[in-house]
Amino acid sequence: MTTNEEYRSLLRRSLIVTGSCILAVVICYFWVDRAVAFFVYNHHINRIEVFRWLTYPPPEVQNWSALVVTILVVRRAWGPFLQWQKVLLVACISLIVADDFRISLGDVFGRYWPETWRHDNPSLISTGTYGFHPFQRGDDVGSFPSGHACRILGFAGVWMIAMPGTRLICMVLAVPMLLSLVAMNYHFVSDVIAGSVLGALIAGYAVHFARLKMT
Repeated sequence: MTTNEEYRSLLRRSLIVTGSCILAVVICYFWVDRAVAFFVYNHHINRIEVFRWLTYPPPEVQNWSALVVTILVVRRAWGPFLQWQKVLLVACISLIVADDFRISLGDVFGRYWPETWRHDNPSLISTGTYGFHPFQRGDDVGSFPSGHACRILGFAGVWMIAMPGTRLICMVLAVPMLLSLVAMNYHFVSDVIAGSVLGALIAGYAVHFARLKMT
C-alpha cells in the first residue's frame, strides 16, 4: 500500500469514527447526560476523593510535555532515538496539538458545564442551564469536548497504536481517569466521548505522519 493509499484509508476510518461519535453525542445529549449528572449530584459521588485525584495527571503531563520534547530534541544530537523515545516525543506533541484543537472546538460549540465551579459559571445543576451555544467564548462555555479526555487519548493513543504491548497498561491508567471526569461532574458523558475520540484521532494522525513502526 502506497503512502497516499494509507492516508486515504486513515481518512476514511476517521470519517466513520467521527460519524459514530456524532451519533453517540446526540444520543447522550438527549437521553444520558442530564440523567447521569443529576445521579452523580444526588448520590454525592463527586465527594469521593479518589475521583478527584484521578483528574490531576492529564494537566500535569501536559505541563511537562514541552520540556520533555526539548530534552528529546537535544538528546537526538547524540544519535537516533530508541523506539520508546520516538514514541514519547510523538505522544507529547500529539497531546499538545490535541489540547489546542480542543480549545478551538470548545469556542465553536460553547457548551455549559454540569456544575458551577468558579466565577459563578452557569451550569445544569446550579442554574438549570443546559445545551450548546455556538461561538460563545469563555471558560463558562468550555465543557465540550473534554480537555482532560482529549489529553489522555492524545497521549496514550500514540503508545497504544505504535507500541501495542503497552495497550493494557494504557487502558488500566486511562479508563479510570476518564470515568472520574463524569464521577466528579466535571463533564457530561458526551463531553468525555467527544474528547476521547478527538484525542484518539489526533494520536492516529500523529503516528501516521511520524511514520512510527509498530513493535
